[in-house]
Amino acid sequence: MKRTRYHHGDLRATLMDACLRLIESEGLAAVSLRRVAREAGVSSGAPYHHFADRAALLSALSVDGFQQLAAELTATRARAATPLDALAALGETYVRFSRDHPAQFRLMFRPELSHSEKHPDAHVAGDAAFAVLAETVADCVSAGVFPADRADVITIAWWGLGHGLASLWLDGKLDDRSAQLGTRTTDLVDTIMRSFTELFAPHRTGG
Repeated sequence: MKRTRYHHGDLRATLMDACLRLIESEGLAAVSLRRVAREAGVSSGAPYHHFADRAALLSALSVDGFQQLAAELTATRARAATPLDALAALGETYVRFSRDHPAQFRLMFRPELSHSEKHPDAHVAGDAAFAVLAETVADCVSAGVFPADRADVITIAWWGLGHGLASLWLDGKLDDRSAQLGTRTTDLVDTIMRSFTELFAPHRTGG
């Protein structure tokens, strides 16, 4: 059922929720401020109280997504016993986030849709999420797990692997392979990420 009422001050969140529902059901091409207003059950002029245009709405969703992702990655990092454990666990968190927020995740990596040159907040929020990964790799360097001169390469490689797994899961391909291997997709992701981090850890203490 469409939301036809919202609390004072909650219009922005209502519109963002409606936009995500529209993307999930009909795709990005269906998004316009008028259509989002209809989905939210508000007047056609209501979105303009918070968003100047379609790009501003999409940018706000990207910012929100990256902020949520950064928060989840930060919490995962804090729970881990060691920097290497944290790095491996971040992979599962990253991939799980993509499955929990599929429409938003895809949007976050389509900067041309939110006109990032006009709405730089999304770029800033993306950098903040990436910084959690970079800081975790730096922790591994400080712990003697990785050599310092490979930190940047490892960070980019980890991101590429994590994002690739997330994309495969969203497309249903990873579930298919997990079933063939007789394992759960979450367990397969964890194994892959841990194997990856161990390949780059020749200086691991006690290894």
